[in-house]
Amino acid sequence: MHRHAIESLGQADALLFGRVTYEMMEAAFRPPAGTEPRPDWMEPFARTINSAKKYVVSSTLDRVDWNAELVRGDLETAVRQLKQESGKGLLVGGVKLPLALAELGLIDEYEFVVHPRLAGHGPTVLAGLSKHVDLKLVSRLELSSGAVALRYEATRQSRRRVTS
Repeated sequence: MHRHAIESLGQADALLFGRVTYEMMEAAFRPPAGTEPRPDWMEPFARTINSAKKYVVSSTLDRVDWNAELVRGDLETAVRQLKQESGKGLLVGGVKLPLALAELGLIDEYEFVVHPRLAGHGPTVLAGLSKHVDLKLVSRLELSSGAVALRYEATRQSRRRVTS
């Protein structure tokens, strides 16, 4: 899974996080991350995410670092501006931010990774979406863990990709 995540990060210019996801990822992967050492298989992902450019959507944070920049103001305007910049695209993660971007029609590709474990609790991705989003399957990858990564293209495309 982490190898796949590294490949996904390599296909984007930057990460787009909300405050909660940014703080969670920073706590887990920013050096030194926690008191316990990470497993060896996790280190390549940690190095990749540490060096990645990050944009953080937040109205409550005063500042960010960890190779990050705050995104303030109107979400639609800010993300449209980021999408107009030349490059490979943005990778968005989290729960609330992808929902807000989907509502605005700003996500060009969706990737869903189905894991072989039923949790029965936790947040539901895109819960509360007010409209249908038509998708076209563009790739399917079975991971050694048994997880399956399904990548879909939204029917409407824009210049700079945003992948959730």
